[in-house]
Amino acid sequence: MTNDKIIVPLDVPDLASAIALVDKLPQVTFWKVGLELFTSTGPQILEILKSRQKRIFLDLKFHDIPNTVAGACRASAGYGVDLLTIHSTCGIDCLKAAAEAVQVGAEKAGTQPPKLIAITLLTSISARDLAFDLKIPLELPEFALQMALLAQNSGLDGAVCSPQEVSQLRESCGKDFLLVCPGVRPSWAEKGDQKRSLTPAQAVQAGADFLVIGRPITAAPDPVLAWERICEEVS
Repeated sequence: MTNDKIIVPLDVPDLASAIALVDKLPQVTFWKVGLELFTSTGPQILEILKSRQKRIFLDLKFHDIPNTVAGACRASAGYGVDLLTIHSTCGIDCLKAAAEAVQVGAEKAGTQPPKLIAITLLTSISARDLAFDLKIPLELPEFALQMALLAQNSGLDGAVCSPQEVSQLRESCGKDFLLVCPGVRPSWAEKGDQKRSLTPAQAVQAGADFLVIGRPITAAPDPVLAWERICEEVS
């Protein structure tokens, strides 16, 4: 059973563990490579996934000055990945530079440019964290919406948001703006450090294009069975 809407994170520390997880779940067609694994293996893991005809979400969440982020996006586009992330809080100049850079990098490498998507607000951050720790004087849904609109107006392809914001973002940003939702948890799984979650079926119904679901699958006693249960829920 396969489902192209579900992205499974390779949240493991090294190449051997990543290969073992991919081997354990051959049904998965879309994998996420994040900071820990990419720092450990570099592009080697991307080459392995591409050799197996897997789609790749390179989730490095770039956040720096415009020139540095543009350079990183230009280099990342050469890997031929499908999705690439940047923080909206980099600002409009950085977002625009990144959007241009992925086109240049892909053209130079002879690959399709990745869809560049913006992080609105990490799903581990609650409304209280936003107000009291980060001192941002906006309600959480309003802040997420503003970050998504900033990304859209800067030429990005989509945004990462919690499933609790996806309905509002879909309505405001339109049907062609990609919405990727981490923090998705089946009713039978623990929420862990995700503070703004919905079930897979609820997230899809709200308008999510892709669901990032990790521990409910990878840490399950039977990962294949967990994968199949989630596929059935969103089909």
